[in-house]
Amino acid sequence: MTASEPPHVQGVHLRRTDENVREIAALEAVLGEPAGLDGLLDDLGHRIRPARVVPRLLGRAVREAYRWDAHDERDVQWYPQGISTSADASDTEDVGGRRLLVTTWYSTGRDRVKRGSRVTFVDLDSGRYRHVLLVSPVLDDAGTLTLRPTGIHAGGVVWAGAYLHVAATSRGFVTARVDDIMRVPGGDGHPGRFGIEGTSVHSFGHRYVLPVRSTYRAYTDEGHQQLRYSFASLDRRSDPPALVAGEYAAGRSAAGTTRLARYRLDPATWQLSTGEDGYSRPLAVDEGGVRQMQGVVVASGRYHVSVSHGRWMPGSVCSGQPGSMRERRWVLPMGPEDLSYWPSTDRIWSVTEHPRRRWIVAMDRGWFD
Repeated sequence: MTASEPPHVQGVHLRRTDENVREIAALEAVLGEPAGLDGLLDDLGHRIRPARVVPRLLGRAVREAYRWDAHDERDVQWYPQGISTSADASDTEDVGGRRLLVTTWYSTGRDRVKRGSRVTFVDLDSGRYRHVLLVSPVLDDAGTLTLRPTGIHAGGVVWAGAYLHVAATSRGFVTARVDDIMRVPGGDGHPGRFGIEGTSVHSFGHRYVLPVRSTYRAYTDEGHQQLRYSFASLDRRSDPPALVAGEYAAGRSAAGTTRLARYRLDPATWQLSTGEDGYSRPLAVDEGGVRQMQGVVVASGRYHVSVSHGRWMPGSVCSGQPGSMRERRWVLPMGPEDLSYWPSTDRIWSVTEHPRRRWIVAMDRGWFD
């Protein structure tokens, strides 16, 4: 570490695996040249619906809200979790002139089929969106390609440059590149079928798949407690830019830490910075989070965390510095999840998870001053 680099915290760290270059190339040989993000955005098949902002229903701080289509609003097989935006992905806050959101969902397996996780790209200007299944391609010793669902909770996502860093709890993060989005011929087929059969690919009814390119595996030094990467956001305005992650822990009577960690990002690659030993170590780990945290952003020098009070009670936001946060109740709908900050509008975005009470919402950050 040079004199100009900030100190790092010992105890917990991440190590990036090699990229799945051969595996992704093998999947491309089956599916053809990737459609990439541009191809996906030209084929958004679902529509979000503007929602009326009713403070007693959506929360006192909400200023903008949207609903999914009728099926996704009620679906019990998939639950939304993470959120990031084109304001994270680009200095111009748009991608190709479009204002975009990306959300993550995890499969509940209520019909006894575990479908893993997926990401959803939403075009705010056209009001349309499309789901993309996260997949893990695997080559065996004989060179045979198989597909696996990416079985993570996907509680948070950071869209940084061309990459999506998706929270994977005790595993760390999985990373995918939006240029790798591939179209599956006939991919709108049966939602219960998955895998490669000859030259055919089945993807649980998804028209597009996104292969995981690498994983940031979580490690813990002896004598330290493992960090759970429950959710994450991007702090673009810090120097250096940082990925901020945190831990979910249930109510006061339950065990579990509520730490908040900051990792340095390399603005040239938008990957986590690594030391000479190949590990990414946090710049800081703060113990002062709160119970039932679901998301975090840092804006105007303050932390803002979303807090869920279950499926029937509206959510809260706690703001301030770790260890001394002030709770504002009734500011979010019930079941709030991850957070993302849009600097030019000074708004904080979130997504809620429960069927029939699912919204994408934006809050005025200044409300919490």
